Amino acid sequence: MKKLILALAALTAVSAAQADSLSVAATAVPHAEILEFVKPELANQGVTLDVKVFTDYVQPNVQVSEKRIDANFFQHQPYLDNFNTTRGTSLVTVAGIHVEPFGAYSSKHTSLDALPERAQVAIPNDATNGGRALLLLQSAGLITLKPEAGITATPRDIAENPLQLRIREIEAATLPRVLNQVDLALINTNYALEAGLSPRDDALVIEGSESPYVNILVTHADETENPALNALIDVLKTDAVRDFILEKYEGAVVPAF
Repeated sequence: MKKLILALAALTAVSAAQADSLSVAATAVPHAEILEFVKPELANQGVTLDVKVFTDYVQPNVQVSEKRIDANFFQHQPYLDNFNTTRGTSLVTVAGIHVEPFGAYSSKHTSLDALPERAQVAIPNDATNGGRALLLLQSAGLITLKPEAGITATPRDIAENPLQLRIREIEAATLPRVLNQVDLALINTNYALEAGLSPRDDALVIEGSESPYVNILVTHADETENPALNALIDVLKTDAVRDFILEKYEGAVVPAF
């Protein structure tokens, strides 16, 4: 019996040693929730998934770049491109998972037509999400941007502003908290969901399904062949995950596969 116990202990130790582990940085909603959903299936495949929740858009990339975390799941390609350019990093995209349509919200007005002159409008202060917000304001007819302005447009690129909207650039994560202090806030869907806002029901205007801002799984260039990471990619692109996203988020998050 003693020999049997020792043999079983040795087998358990070998199995544990062979088990893969993977750490992934994510914002809480919906990214971490999606990762938590796939944890059991990954465990069945011998992969232990460690989800590390962050509230900002900088540290997840910094820590993956420094190889303290294996991958992250929180951003879209324009944000990653800008981060790599400005920070000198070389993070790479390994999968596109979903789209979170970007929306404009107000606790003071029930429609964009009700916005007064010199209304305060809060947008994210990072280059790509700020530009995305301005493009949405333009599509809603509130402003006109200079012809050369692109996805990294800033308030300086506003050519026409009939209502003389006062644009305030604020950290993306804090936008829900200032919603009652401004006339309009343009909020990333993950932060809107965390704040209990429904993009489908509460947004006064929202991006269409043609949005190019697919949320991506990102890693260090040295990690692209990591078997555990590739197992995660395969699981994230299953019908079960598609159904989970569609049922849980009711259109606020849209599968991109």
